[in-house]
Amino acid sequence: MQDATPLPNDVTACHSLIAELSASLVELHGSRQQLTQKVEQLELLIAKLLHGHRRERFEAPNQLKLDFSDDPQAADVMADAAAEAEQIVEDYTVRRRGRKQQRSNNDSLPDHFPRYEVTIEPAAELQHCPVHGPRQLIGYDQTETLELERPKFRVRVTKYPKYACPRHADCGVGQAVRRPGLVEGDRYDTSVATEIITAKYGYHLPFYRQQDVFAESGWTPSRSTLLNILVAAENVLRPLVEFYRQVLLAGDGIGCDETTVTLIVPPVLPPVIPDDPRSRRTHEVLSSARRKGHRSVTARIWAYRAWDLPINVFDFTVSRTRHGPDEFLQNFTGLLLADCWAGFQKIELRSDARIVRAACWAHARRKVFDGRSSHPQQATVLLAMISELYDIEGRAKEMTSDERLALRQLESRRVLERIRNYLDSDAVAHVLPKSVFAEATHYLRNHWDALNVFLTDGQLPLDNNDVEQLMKQVALGRKNWLFLGSVAAGVRAANLLTIVSTAVRNDLDVSAYLQDILNQLLAGCTDYASLRADIWKQSHPEAIRQYRSDERRDAADRQRFRRAQRRLAPAPDTSS
Repeated sequence: MQDATPLPNDVTACHSLIAELSASLVELHGSRQQLTQKVEQLELLIAKLLHGHRRERFEAPNQLKLDFSDDPQAADVMADAAAEAEQIVEDYTVRRRGRKQQRSNNDSLPDHFPRYEVTIEPAAELQHCPVHGPRQLIGYDQTETLELERPKFRVRVTKYPKYACPRHADCGVGQAVRRPGLVEGDRYDTSVATEIITAKYGYHLPFYRQQDVFAESGWTPSRSTLLNILVAAENVLRPLVEFYRQVLLAGDGIGCDETTVTLIVPPVLPPVIPDDPRSRRTHEVLSSARRKGHRSVTARIWAYRAWDLPINVFDFTVSRTRHGPDEFLQNFTGLLLADCWAGFQKIELRSDARIVRAACWAHARRKVFDGRSSHPQQATVLLAMISELYDIEGRAKEMTSDERLALRQLESRRVLERIRNYLDSDAVAHVLPKSVFAEATHYLRNHWDALNVFLTDGQLPLDNNDVEQLMKQVALGRKNWLFLGSVAAGVRAANLLTIVSTAVRNDLDVSAYLQDILNQLLAGCTDYASLRADIWKQSHPEAIRQYRSDERRDAADRQRFRRAQRRLAPAPDTSS
């Protein structure tokens, strides 16, 4: 160990040494602070990579309820909210008790299933009494057992009679017009195409797994055969997909999100179509990847969800640039709910107020939630106020658009004022400037106007979670079929996801819906409005999956019940 540096004897030298040591301490403190922030960011990144985004479960038992006592009108509102919460708790308790009793009394198998009987005869010695002789049959105990039989294929042989005049060939032959088919020769029925599409985009099964499923029923198609059938069906469905796009863009509000998908760089680049900026952008991205020796690029599938109509539309682009949504939304006028990606902000600026961007409160809440690691007290206060916004939205869920807007103007606006006041207070102003919590507060301040847009429209959701959930439909498929082999495959996947996802959103039997619209489109139907899922279901009640609607209702009831209980919970005693 080296000897310590000898201390100087004169005052000037001591002052110089003290100044040098102070500067070193300041430098070390700054380095330590930077390293601490870096560690927090890396720990947060590791948690996201390992677990992804989980639901922000927030419980703050010591957090005071928001104080509205300074406003008599607000106090009346809070009293009404408490009374409403009591009614919600009572109604939910009664409904839950009734549903449990109904389920316990209904254990039989569906009546519409065909039934056959099997009699199990006892052994001969049980039919004969050693004392009294043959026993008499007095009745049966009966059980019902559900059986599953594998799907069966059958071949439809369609005959077209030919008629001709004997010995007069010049009269020609009379024959019925051939039925339209998906593929040449009408070799495969729409029912086959329906199962292929539903399996891939509804159940996320790639073709090689579908081969095994079909082989179980005695038909072993090649993967190219399955692809050809799917391509033919998608070509028939394209006019309906375009109609869905037009209906969605004619609405007042759209939610948007995107996710990645791997696109293989094709050996032959697609040509550039004149006056088509998307084809030019596609050619640029793929040409650049080929020059760099890349075998694949990270493409994007975008989801667009209408609020006023139950329609989901997907779109495919070769990269994440503003050109994708910019082109898609070029004829749209209204509110766009999305995250705060710079591309969406530029779209809003270039639209000349045609598009108004609304920010997602779930993104804001997630950032504040992540900031608890560095500033737990301040983050807890903000999370409590954001929870108040969600409680208000929970109460407004069953209201009309006008009623919901009025409630937001009365109650949500007050909560937003308190959030803004807290962001500008000394409690937040002195946090570490590069901490995770500071980044969350910067996010709130920078996008404050967009986060307040929901106060102007009763239909606008508070967050974009419904659109984000659509990404699961792509992510589950991506995990199974891994990549897209061409640009055409990306477009085809987006189109088929549009049909399947919209059917799912409307609680439809996807296979039944797909087969019927394919048959109608092949027959020449151009009344696309009648094929829209929410309209089609009105004339096909047997294809509605009512249990899905019941599940959503029960989940919504449980959430309203939990929020009502939270509103009725007494405030913590802080007198001590």
